[in-house]
Amino acid sequence: MPDTQKTTCGNLLHKAGCSTKVIAHCQAVRDCACDYAAHNPACDHHLVEEGAMLHDIGRSRIHDIRHAQCGADIIRTMGLCEEIARIVECHTGAGLSADECTLLGLSPRDCMPRTTEEKIVTHADNLIAGKKRVTIHESLSSAIHLPRKARKRMERLAAEVELLCD
Repeated sequence: MPDTQKTTCGNLLHKAGCSTKVIAHCQAVRDCACDYAAHNPACDHHLVEEGAMLHDIGRSRIHDIRHAQCGADIIRTMGLCEEIARIVECHTGAGLSADECTLLGLSPRDCMPRTTEEKIVTHADNLIAGKKRVTIHESLSSAIHLPRKARKRMERLAAEVELLCD
């Protein structure tokens, strides 16, 4: 992504009201996701970079599990492409089914990552705590609030992305 696009995403996060801490986290996730994307020539690198940078835009309004759906709504309101909105919407853990969303008090939407780009950004987010890179096992131990089935999906997603980007 050209420097102007990086600045634009940073400006969108800032304009939406994200803290410098959230923006720094998004930059770390972007860097991690871009490392994975660099090893998969079939994926859309621009989409990975922009989606990773904007994945936590919903934290401008809320700091709980609802931030992903909120962020996707923000992206759609801004008129950005649906592919970016889906990356934002699907990045929690390893995605959530519509039934799981309902159980967690969210809108009953299918928030499962399906595309390579959605999977890469989701996995990269699982590997970044704040600005620090962590292992998938460290991430799983901090995701105890998610249903067991969702945590198992995180493990499978990690293995899939590692294979896709090997």
